Amino acid sequence: MSEKKRIAKAAGIVGAFTFLSRILGFIRDVIVAKYFGAGLSADAFFVAFRIPNLLRRLLAEGSLTVSFVPVFTEYLTKNSKKDAFEVAHIAFTALSMILVAISILGILLAPLIIRIIAPGFDDIPEKLQLTILLTRIMFPYIFFIGLLALCMGILNSLGHFTAPSLAPVLLNISMIIGVLYLSRYFDRPVLGLAAGVIIGGISQLILQIPFLIKRGVVFKLNFNFSHPAIRKIGTLMLPAVFGTAVYQFNIFATTLIASLLPEGSISFLYYANRLVEFPLGIFAVALGTALLPVMSEQAARESFEDLIRSLSFALRLVFFFTIPAMVGLIVLRVPIISILFQRGEFDYQATLLTAEALFYYSIGLWAIAGVRIIVPTFFSLKDTRTPVKVAVLALLANIVLSIILAFPLGLRHGGLALATSISSIMNMSILLMILRKRLGSIGAKRILMSVFRISISSAVMGIAVYLFCHRIVWTTGSEIETKILTLGVSIVIGVVVYLLCSYLLKSEESYSFARIVRERVKRN
Repeated sequence: MSEKKRIAKAAGIVGAFTFLSRILGFIRDVIVAKYFGAGLSADAFFVAFRIPNLLRRLLAEGSLTVSFVPVFTEYLTKNSKKDAFEVAHIAFTALSMILVAISILGILLAPLIIRIIAPGFDDIPEKLQLTILLTRIMFPYIFFIGLLALCMGILNSLGHFTAPSLAPVLLNISMIIGVLYLSRYFDRPVLGLAAGVIIGGISQLILQIPFLIKRGVVFKLNFNFSHPAIRKIGTLMLPAVFGTAVYQFNIFATTLIASLLPEGSISFLYYANRLVEFPLGIFAVALGTALLPVMSEQAARESFEDLIRSLSFALRLVFFFTIPAMVGLIVLRVPIISILFQRGEFDYQATLLTAEALFYYSIGLWAIAGVRIIVPTFFSLKDTRTPVKVAVLALLANIVLSIILAFPLGLRHGGLALATSISSIMNMSILLMILRKRLGSIGAKRILMSVFRISISSAVMGIAVYLFCHRIVWTTGSEIETKILTLGVSIVIGVVVYLLCSYLLKSEESYSFARIVRERVKRN
C-alpha cells in the first residue's frame, strides 16, 4: 500500500471514531447537565476529574505516545520484532510501576491536592469531602489510561488504528451508563458517574488486548531499565511533557485574562473553542495520529524524500478539510450556536458574543491543524525539543497579543480568540521554516497551489451557504425545527458545492478523496 493510501486509510479510521466520540461526548455532557446541573455534585466531579485528566494529557496520551512510537518503530525497521517487543515489555514494566506509584500518591494526597486547586471548597465542608472522595475513586484512571497510551503506540506502529480510535467511545458510553444506571445504587448519585470513569478506563485498556495478542504482543515483566531504547524514550519524553505543560499553561493564561473581562467571557470562549475542536479532532488530530508511525518508519530508514512527500500530502489533505471548515464555521457561526446552546439563560445576546469568539478562533483553524501535522514530523525525527521551544515563543506571543487586543484595542474576549489564531499562525510558520532548513524543499509551491484552489472553492461554498442559510431570522423568532432543517440543508449544500468546485478546479486532493471513496465502495 502506498504511503498516501496508508495515511488516508488510517486517518479515515481515526477520524470516523473521533467523530462518533465527539457526538457521544456532547450527549454525555447533556446528560450530566440534566442530572447534576451546575450545583455541588457537578462542581465536585469536574474538579476531581480534572487532576487525573491533566495527568493523562501530561504523561499518557501526548508525551508517552509521541516518544515511544519513533523509538519502537526504529527497532521494528532496523532490528526485529523480537527486539521491538522487548522494548515494549520493558516500557510496560517501567510505566506500570510509575503509574501505580502516581495513583497511590494521588489517593493519599487527595485532601492536599483539592485544597491547592480548589481552595474555595474549604468553606463548604460537604463539597470538600465529596470532591476528595471522588478524587480517590477516579485517580486510578491514570493507571489504565497510561497503559492504554502505550498500547495505542504499539498498535499504531504495527499499522492498526481501529481499537485505539474506538477507546474514547467506550469512555463516553461508560460515563453515560454511570449516570443513567449506576448512580441509583449510590447514596450520592454522582459516585455512579465516577464509577463510570473507572469502568471506562478499564474497558478501553481491555479492548486493546485481543488486538495486541493477534499481533504477537503479550506483555511480560522485564526490568532491564538500562536498555538504550528506554533511555532514549525517557530523553524524548521530558521535552514532550514540558510541551504539553506549555499548552495547559496557555489555557490557564487565557482563562486568567478572560476573568478580568466582563462576566460571561470565559463561557463564550469555552463554547466557541469546543466548536473549533470538533473539526480539529476529526481531521487534524486523526491525520497527525496516522502520520506519526508512517513518518517514524521513513525516518528510521532515512528515506527523507518519502518523509517530505508524506508531510506535503498530509498538509494538503488537512488544508483540504479545515479551510472549508473554517469558512463554514465563520458563515454558520450564529446558526450553529443558536441551535446548540440558545435556550434558557443562554439568550440571543450570548449567541452573538459566542459567535464573535468563534469567528476569531476560526481564522486560525487551518494553522492550528497545520501545527498538528508538522509537530509529528519533528517527533518522527526524534526531536521533541524544537516544537517545545517554538511553542514557548507562541505562548509568549499569545499572552502579549491577548493583553493588547483585549484591552487597548477593545476586542475583549474576541481579542483573546484572535490572539490564539495569530500565535498559531506564527507557530506553524516558524516550524515550517525550521523544517525547510533541516530537510530542504518541502514542496511549498505545490502546497500553495493546493491552498489557492481550496480557498477559491471554499469562498464559493461560503457564498452559497450564506445565501441559503440566512433567509431565515436566527433569533428566537423562528421555530427550532425550521432552524435545524435550514442548517442541515445549508451544510449539505456547502459540501456539494465545495467538492464540485474542487473537482472542476482539478484539486489533487479532491481526486484522491474521490478515488479512496470509490475503492471503499467497491470493496463493500
